[in-house]
Amino acid sequence: MDLPHRVEHEQWMRVALAEAAAAAERGEVPVGAVVVGADGEELARAGNEREASGDPTAHAEVLAIRRAAARTGDRHLIGCTLVVTLEPCVMCAGAILAAHVPTVVFGGWDEKAGAGGSRHDLLRDRTLPQRCEVVAGVLPEASAELLREFFLLRRRPRRSE
Repeated sequence: MDLPHRVEHEQWMRVALAEAAAAAERGEVPVGAVVVGADGEELARAGNEREASGDPTAHAEVLAIRRAAARTGDRHLIGCTLVVTLEPCVMCAGAILAAHVPTVVFGGWDEKAGAGGSRHDLLRDRTLPQRCEVVAGVLPEASAELLREFFLLRRRPRRSE
């Protein structure tokens, strides 16, 4: 069962959405993430950087986790919240669990590759040594619109000049 979302989740989702929009402008799939500390302070933010870096692991969630860990000097992000525009994939769910992030807030569901309750539910898998709470469906329309617009532009036939 998903936890209900709060007003601050929407506020942080707007930050993640801004990162996603910036990623789209760079030609990246528009996914954005932000890590918020236990005190409510922003620790790190990121958008996808796979195309620019040539790194298949440069998902927004992984980058935000790496940056937050570097900032805090601790690989365990205990007490933190990860806010991401799209349900994390299996790789990102593994990174979230490895970092001991206790709460994940996401916007849209990823029915093809999600690992936060749609396709898989690694984030809450009771057979794993780590798990986290999930808050799903925070501003999902805004996330879906960014993705829809991005892929619509990618699929549109290009005119020869």
